[in-house]
Amino acid sequence: MKRKNTIWFIILLLVIDQVVKIIVKTNMTINESIPVFGEWFNIRFIENKGAAFGFQLGGDAGKLILSLFRIFAIGGIIWVIGYFRRHNAPKGVVVGFAMILAGAIGNMIDSAFYGLIFSPSTYTEVATLVPFGEGYAGFLHGMVVDMLYFPLFSGVYPDWFPFVGGESFTFFSPIFNIADSYITCAVFYLLIFKYKYFN
Repeated sequence: MKRKNTIWFIILLLVIDQVVKIIVKTNMTINESIPVFGEWFNIRFIENKGAAFGFQLGGDAGKLILSLFRIFAIGGIIWVIGYFRRHNAPKGVVVGFAMILAGAIGNMIDSAFYGLIFSPSTYTEVATLVPFGEGYAGFLHGMVVDMLYFPLFSGVYPDWFPFVGGESFTFFSPIFNIADSYITCAVFYLLIFKYKYFN
């Protein structure tokens, strides 16, 4: 895959991710839900202070460490893509890592800049664009916008089930975004279809 095509592919993925996030953030309140496909697929707006599945390191220092880790990871992925291109890796391998890079940058944009340019999202008011630097948080301290929710079915764990017996559950309960899906789909694609290249 040519370098120019790789860059344009990443830009396209980023534009899709950011347009959807901005539409959601400026039109929905926190925890507002819009049914898309019955009860199985909803657009449900939440903000994630941490990494995937809400993992957090805690406090402002933890948020800063997480953001810096993302920056180093992005740099590492860029290097890997360059390495694969120089060594004539299959196009699919480059595409897979380009998707991972787009996902990482997409979430990094939220973390780095959304706090600077948006007012807070609340349970009663949608966020608005504000003058740069007058938003709800400082640089690298913004929250990631999540909105894709697939509660495929709900049930109750059997009483004999260790630790959670008798408790209710929802499958699939995580709420994620398009950038997350780029990363997840790319990883599965590389593991299933391109694993021989890494042997």
